[in-house]
Amino acid sequence: MSPTPGSFDEDDATADDGTSAESARMSFLDHLDELRRRLVVSVSSILVGFLIAFFFIDRIFGFVMRPLQRVLPDGGKLVYTEPAEAFLLYMKIAFLVGLFIALPVILFELWMFIAPGLYSHEKKFAIPFVVFATFFFVSGAAFSHYMVFPWAWGFFASFTTDYMAFMPKIDAVFSLYVRMLLAMGAVFQLPTLVFFLARIGLVTPGFMIKNTKYAILIIFIIAAVLTPSPDIITQVLMAAPMILLYGLSILIAWLFQKRKPAPEA
Repeated sequence: MSPTPGSFDEDDATADDGTSAESARMSFLDHLDELRRRLVVSVSSILVGFLIAFFFIDRIFGFVMRPLQRVLPDGGKLVYTEPAEAFLLYMKIAFLVGLFIALPVILFELWMFIAPGLYSHEKKFAIPFVVFATFFFVSGAAFSHYMVFPWAWGFFASFTTDYMAFMPKIDAVFSLYVRMLLAMGAVFQLPTLVFFLARIGLVTPGFMIKNTKYAILIIFIIAAVLTPSPDIITQVLMAAPMILLYGLSILIAWLFQKRKPAPEA
């Protein structure tokens, strides 16, 4: 007996559903495979950066430790109390520098992973994304290294008296150093974020100017959270560049905002 139209449609729909489910499953597996390949490249780049940094570890160690040693009392030194603590510190510093060396590769792999979900005119911003994000992250880290952290470190060391000697453990000091370094690097990504939000039309310079007072309030709250010391000067040192970055972001939003198509004559 020939199948009725209803049964034929049901079987056909079942086949279509099966095909759609299989296509969706394959698409999900393809995304997982793509993520795996991007992660392998990123981790490999960090490993290469780690090896390069470890080859110059003595110079890098001096570069990191010099501002810490400078604010200690005369003759003061950073101490370690565990046998492997100093060796692990060298490894951590090499890994941190390796992360900075591999940062452009990591950012490019991140962009290439999300690129399939973008429009064709948005995919061409891969190079600006890598350049902007790398530049501002390194700038934030440098600002923390040369300005914010030495000031905060000097504040902690200022409590030395005849009754108390400041002898910090190197591991705790380096953990604080890394937290502030990465925090400032992330904060300095504001112009990069605004650049892409402006390109897709989610942020306009008029909106940012109108809400400047709220932005400044949020900036000081973020600075208070990220600052390890309660003194107002350290908080201002963190908030001031963020306010300047907000002003720069307004300019970036004005230059790169999504333009409305010109009306036809």
